[in-house]
Amino acid sequence: MANEKKRIVLASGVFDLLHLGHVRFLEEAKKAGGRKAELVVIVARDSTVQKRKGEMPIMPENQRCALVESLKVVDCAILGFEGFDIGRVIEKLKPAVIAVGYDQENMEKTVKRYVEEKGLRIDIVRIGKFGEDELNSSSKIKQRIIEDYGR
Repeated sequence: MANEKKRIVLASGVFDLLHLGHVRFLEEAKKAGGRKAELVVIVARDSTVQKRKGEMPIMPENQRCALVESLKVVDCAILGFEGFDIGRVIEKLKPAVIAVGYDQENMEKTVKRYVEEKGLRIDIVRIGKFGEDELNSSSKIKQRIIEDYGR
């Protein structure tokens, strides 16, 4: 049992303005891998965020990646590939589980399609939203700052 193979769980996101919702997502993602889970987190590149959301993140990619990696639940955090390609990520990391957040519907569809096309045995787990706290997303944090401190 001591040499039981670790199950890699892959999670990804922007993680701009790291908050409790991010931490809970990553905790649940790791749990989805079971007892021997190793959580690898892909942090989106600034260029990917710009392309997908139409704006740059507040925090630069290297800082976002370092913050995510500093979390106790995370075993490894790496920056995504330039020109995001889920196939390259899966081939390189060979995850047993891919965890997607409640707000990552497009990612979930892309991953499912790739896994089915390639006939891979990878569990795809959707992690639910955590509570209805006021500040449970980076967008809400940004809006609060604008409302409370904007002049």
